Amino acid sequence: AVLMGICLVSVTYGALVCNVLAIQVKYDDYKVQLRPLAFLCIVLWRSLEISTRVAVLVLFSTVFKHWIIPIALANLLVVFFLPWVQFWRSGTRLPDNIEKNFSRVGTVVVLCAFTLLYASINMFCWSAVQLKLADRDLIDKSQNWGRLAVYYVARLAENTALVVLWYFFKTDVYENVCTPLLVVQLLLGYCLGIYFMLLFFQYLHPCRQLFHHNVADFLHCVCCRRRPPGTPLCLQAPYEPGVRHSIV
Repeated sequence: AVLMGICLVSVTYGALVCNVLAIQVKYDDYKVQLRPLAFLCIVLWRSLEISTRVAVLVLFSTVFKHWIIPIALANLLVVFFLPWVQFWRSGTRLPDNIEKNFSRVGTVVVLCAFTLLYASINMFCWSAVQLKLADRDLIDKSQNWGRLAVYYVARLAENTALVVLWYFFKTDVYENVCTPLLVVQLLLGYCLGIYFMLLFFQYLHPCRQLFHHNVADFLHCVCCRRRPPGTPLCLQAPYEPGVRHSIV
């Protein structure tokens, strides 16, 4: 338990550092300074997200020892090939500023290794930095709310499916554990992680005033129907013979 706690603290600290670096890279022209409450929100977001994700995968692997391998490979390959598909669709060339001594093959190998690391991080949590291989800096500096929403909705659905399968096919090892409560705790913990993430982007992000659209705007567009604008008033000037009127 102590070793697992140390690992969780170290991984959460790494995710916190990645978040800060990503903000500094995206908003390099502005002075970025996180408040203590923002740090606390990121720590809660990352710790809940990573711990519940790892717990779900571990529980699932105790029952379906062979199925965890294709599930992990599917997660890895989908995220690995996504930046490359976007790069091929853009029709641009490979960046040539990674290392001057590298050939084209060496550049591809380095980009593949970098993309593999990116995919491995996304298997457990949302990476703070999004890859854009067509860009010279290899980083997508735009705030893509749609991609963020798709990731967390898909991850929540996957975690729910895995933990429900574990619940119905669990062995007698967990007979002394309240398994329904454990399932609820894992799903609720992941939802709380998403809540703290939304809270950070909506109120505590140091550059939230630079967003064209914030979290509330995105949720309003997705979940709510905007009311149609009211019928404009049709004002007409009173008509009197021989008198000129104007509307101010």
